[in-house]
Amino acid sequence: MRWSTMHIPTLRDDPADAGAPSHRLLLRAGYIRQLMAGHYSMLPLAQRVRLKVIEIIRQEMNRAGAQEILMPVMHPAELWQRSGRWAVMGEEMFRLRDRKGADLALGMTHEEVVATLATELESYRQLPQMWYQFQTKLRDEPRPKAGLMRTREFTMKDSYSFDLGWDELDVSFNRHREAYQRSFERLGIPAIQAEASNGTMGGSDSIEFVCPAQTGEDTVIYCPNCGYAANLEKATSRLDLIDDSPERTVVLAAPQSFPTPGVRTIEDLAAGHEAPADRQIKTLVYLIDGTLTLVLMRGDHALNEQKLVDATAAADIRPAQPEEIRAALGALPGSLGAVGVSEYPILADEGLRARRGMYTGANVDDTHLRGVEVERDIAVGRWADLREAAEGEPCARCGEYLQSLRGIEVGHIFKLGYKFSDAIGISVSGPDGKPLRPVMGCYGIGVERAMAAIVEVHHDEKGIIWPAAVAPFEVVVVIAQQDDAAVAAAGEQVYQALIDEGVEVIVDDRQVRAGVKFSDAELVGIPFRVTVGKRGLAAGTAELTERATGSTVHVALDDLPKHVREAVASSIASHR
Repeated sequence: MRWSTMHIPTLRDDPADAGAPSHRLLLRAGYIRQLMAGHYSMLPLAQRVRLKVIEIIRQEMNRAGAQEILMPVMHPAELWQRSGRWAVMGEEMFRLRDRKGADLALGMTHEEVVATLATELESYRQLPQMWYQFQTKLRDEPRPKAGLMRTREFTMKDSYSFDLGWDELDVSFNRHREAYQRSFERLGIPAIQAEASNGTMGGSDSIEFVCPAQTGEDTVIYCPNCGYAANLEKATSRLDLIDDSPERTVVLAAPQSFPTPGVRTIEDLAAGHEAPADRQIKTLVYLIDGTLTLVLMRGDHALNEQKLVDATAAADIRPAQPEEIRAALGALPGSLGAVGVSEYPILADEGLRARRGMYTGANVDDTHLRGVEVERDIAVGRWADLREAAEGEPCARCGEYLQSLRGIEVGHIFKLGYKFSDAIGISVSGPDGKPLRPVMGCYGIGVERAMAAIVEVHHDEKGIIWPAAVAPFEVVVVIAQQDDAAVAAAGEQVYQALIDEGVEVIVDDRQVRAGVKFSDAELVGIPFRVTVGKRGLAAGTAELTERATGSTVHVALDDLPKHVREAVASSIASHR
């Protein structure tokens, strides 16, 4: 391939509206162009990288025993209605109607569709099955941003497993886990495995693969001692015991009201009435599937809303408005409580279990209660882990202090259970001849997001540093003096020799200064640069420069093809 004829529209300056390094560099280096918010064209260099990423993932999926299929992007609404997700997905799902008035969806995931294919399975002897595809997904993101990291149109490798039971699902789940580990290692992505919420996917366990990066939108809480890791929607921590003895707090036979004029926040009550935040009950009011519900937290703890969704299996959830709260409880936020409330469901965080001597609102404006004993005075209908864990808290497993990091979710694997088997009606005959429902798993990797993650990890002030396994080309041959016939001819010979050696190579044969060629090669991020110039040609050598380290060696022209091939092979083998 020749640089002079290939479409590589590099930019001199950083795009003004690009913040994340991957967004900035992929635009500037001529890999992508935005069509509209959340939609990008892959230019020739990007498509070469994308296809390499896909091929690495494909190889590892095949190695795991999965079979490649391809399913439609457009789905009938009826499938999503049967699973209950037509309503759950909300505005993020692209919906349309055909000319006959039929409701359709553009697929943001394919569980419903793959489950219909699995209805043709007849016997337990056909299990397990693992099917995967590379397919376009569409999601109406409210705030697409950061280039390829959050888009509305993207390629997903999604796979699905069907197993006889939970033990067998564990095998399929672990095969995918290992395949993902190998894939990300080969891609040059340092992925951390973190426990995660299943969200709208349903089911039980799930694991996210998170690439540490300051530009990521995920927060992972992890323990440096025992290896525990979970994203913020799932993370837990050990709570220190609080002494609720009469010597430490106000223990009363019944709650006692007291005036609190002007108190509106946890901090106000703590400062003005000697009620420390860890002895307060924070009362939040939500509409959960249309039902007004009280959610109780310790005053110094933050609610994680996804944990609330998971605990209630809610399809629709939102904070109640002040007028709704007053109509239900008789007071406004700042004076709310659950003592004496019986007509509305009450959920409480585990951090309040068995607490006494607590403070809370009295459901009368400017009035609070002291001496509240949670399980005596409040009709808690359900206890759940609703609290957002935080850095510096003790690990629930080993007690070491937890740490946090920002990261990019590059993969996610789920144990779905029977949700879609039941909804779509998958059944096979079991060993005893009786009908048996297969248990499902699903597994996803975002291809373009993986590309962005690679750039986030592998770049410097000069540009991208692609790992050799995914680079658009392994080597660029730079002809330093293009107008010198002897140098140009030698450069062409080196270029052809590398092709013959099986190296993926592009020759920069443009009529521009050598400095421009060097800068573009560094910006685009090709792992190795071979420079052919007058001085080296006089000595019978060429320069071989490694992009990642900047190190340069002089190699005899006769030895160059073999030397380069070995350098590339070593780089791929070491995942750099």
